[in-house]
Amino acid sequence: MIEIITIGDELLIGQVVNTNASWMAEEINGVGWSVRQITSVSDNAEEIRRALEEASLRADVVLMTGGLGPTKDDITKDVLCNYFSTRLVLHEAVLQNIESFFRRKGLPLTGLNRDQAMVPESARVIENPMGTAPGLAFEKDGKLFVAMPGVPYEMKHIMEVFVLPELVKSSDSQVIVHKTILTQGIGESFLAKMIEDWENSLAPDIKLAYLPSPGIVRLRLSMRGTDRMMMEAKIAEKVDELQKLIPVYIWGEGKETLEENVGKLLKERNKTLSTAESCTGGLIAHRITSVPGSSGWFAGSVIAYDNRIKIQMLAVNAEVLEMQGAVSKEVVEEMASGVQKILQTDYAIAVSGIAGPDGGTDEKPVGTVWIAVAGPQGVVSRKFLFGDERMRNIQRSSTAALAMLREQILNVK
Repeated sequence: MIEIITIGDELLIGQVVNTNASWMAEEINGVGWSVRQITSVSDNAEEIRRALEEASLRADVVLMTGGLGPTKDDITKDVLCNYFSTRLVLHEAVLQNIESFFRRKGLPLTGLNRDQAMVPESARVIENPMGTAPGLAFEKDGKLFVAMPGVPYEMKHIMEVFVLPELVKSSDSQVIVHKTILTQGIGESFLAKMIEDWENSLAPDIKLAYLPSPGIVRLRLSMRGTDRMMMEAKIAEKVDELQKLIPVYIWGEGKETLEENVGKLLKERNKTLSTAESCTGGLIAHRITSVPGSSGWFAGSVIAYDNRIKIQMLAVNAEVLEMQGAVSKEVVEEMASGVQKILQTDYAIAVSGIAGPDGGTDEKPVGTVWIAVAGPQGVVSRKFLFGDERMRNIQRSSTAALAMLREQILNVK
């Protein structure tokens, strides 16, 4: 069993989201270990020590992140010295790494940064070429303790080069197999009802988890055991059944994103895309351009937030806009056709909606969104009623738009 301790006031006041713990837990799970507990504590010596003492009673391995930096609130090393009855000493290799790090960046080395080369004498030092604070490993009462920087990419490096290999070496040979199926276009409760019989047919050793996010529900199948091939085969059989049961809602597997999936389809078909966005404010374009290589199939976007832009740049008919309103089938279809023509692409997405919290009417309440996709077979549009929370509406609109595009690409004969 493993316990994760994340250190920092910023985690407890909500200033920083604790992404370190979730990433670590997923990687740990992937090598056959289980996380028993995740604890977050403030930059307080007594609380950090108490967390260490309690974790040592529950876990075989204790992993810590945070508090190894150069400022006064970074007190983890002092607490570790106290807990493991040791002292800080200068580590020459760490000092050389720090000097080299600042030299590469053309920055002066301060006394605070030099102090990061002071490490607990009994610790095993884990090099950190990504930053200045090294990882620190200790053993006590047959248990492994590892302290890592809180900077995510530095923590990930130490996890990958030291922690995960150590866990694999000391594993009990059991592995955990996961398979995640990605669905879109149906809510969690409706999906659960639709696949109820299939879920009831799962063997007791196959666990199913529903993982909803705005516009998408992930279904994760998991098994734990020693025979990886057998488990993968059993899960694959159930996935095949699910594919036949709800093919219209399944669009991918694993960690793939909808924008990656759409990009792959466009690239395979040598097709291009543009977007015209109102209520999403460029989020669709942002998601698309987050995919490496998207310049090969994405031409660009027009953020037509103001109605003047819809008229002047996208050639939306002013009279139609006046009569039907910006959030309408007619306007969104003209936006899609307009950007498709201007940027000369095979496909175009257009979105116009009322994200909220104000601006809604009885006829068009907050959460009303019209989405259109223009393609080789013409323009299709669809109306959505999402909800009353602005950022969730924007996120769900971008997801629905990408899903509609995917549907139109696959429908081309």
